Amino acid sequence: MEKELQFYFDFLSPFAYLVLERIDRLPKGVALVYKPVLFAGLLKHWGQKGPAEIQTKRSFTNRHLQWLAGRHNIHYRMPPAHPFNPLTALRLSIALNNDPEIVRAIFRFIWRDGKCPDDPDSWKELIQALNVTDVDQRIAAPAVKDQLRHNCDEAIRRGVFGVPTFLVDNELFWGFDAFDFLIDYLHDPTVLHNDEMRRVTNLPIGVERPQ
Repeated sequence: MEKELQFYFDFLSPFAYLVLERIDRLPKGVALVYKPVLFAGLLKHWGQKGPAEIQTKRSFTNRHLQWLAGRHNIHYRMPPAHPFNPLTALRLSIALNNDPEIVRAIFRFIWRDGKCPDDPDSWKELIQALNVTDVDQRIAAPAVKDQLRHNCDEAIRRGVFGVPTFLVDNELFWGFDAFDFLIDYLHDPTVLHNDEMRRVTNLPIGVERPQ
């Protein structure tokens, strides 16, 4: 199997961390391409609220994540505040060429060790752990900022509305709970190409909520 799989993520998303901890379940021959995006930009474009912006959804999501991590035997600890500003972490990933080990280390620093990357002391700790020099200059480089904007624009053009999202063969798979769906598709693309799948894909809207 030879497939290129685009992985759109934001370090802000604990679901992206969970799915990355299970990335070894992908079939052999799948090339993963890491695409950092700003989740807030996706929300703004599609006119959505994030889970943390609705109090009862925020509380449920935090508990659900704790349960999911335990259910899948993934080490997990929420940082002291969420949401946080992920911008410098996203730019750092790009500046370091989205190296898979760097991406994993940043995710684990936040979601396994429970640190906020926008806290100055925690940020310094992360940079020291990664053994990176000239960080300020690297993340401030125009090419790095442009790449993050390009990733976001590309994601929106492709219909990405949330993170984590995987894209393969122009098909989107969103969220940790769709990971098994993605794996089934990679093994057998016909799961998306039967009559009932085609019907529900184009199902019309019955009633629209008044604006």
